[in-house]
Amino acid sequence: MRTVKLFIATLFVVALGATSFAQTQDQSKVVATKTESFTVSGKCGMCKTRIEKAAKVEGVSKAEWSDETKLLTIVYDPAKVTSDAIQKKIAAVGHDTEKYKADAKVYDALPGCCKYR
Repeated sequence: MRTVKLFIATLFVVALGATSFAQTQDQSKVVATKTESFTVSGKCGMCKTRIEKAAKVEGVSKAEWSDETKLLTIVYDPAKVTSDAIQKKIAAVGHDTEKYKADAKVYDALPGCCKYR
């Protein structure tokens, strides 16, 4: 009987130690992400592919554009990239954003189905 009590006490101490260890782990390695949505001009599936590919720069973990709402939702690490930098990349491939307009030469090179102006 005494062995059983000792075993249960030991098990309790080990479980208590494991829980307190989990609470004291280094929180500096936790990455803080930010989610943001903004309007990006476009029309079709080819636009969606181009916009999402341009938005997926280092620091962006998710980029999803809706051709119905024209909204791009991004999840990114603000320590690695800014929303402005992402919008500039999108404008550079021919799609207007809320802050940046695509260069006319790049826009004119888009396929006909992608012309939104």
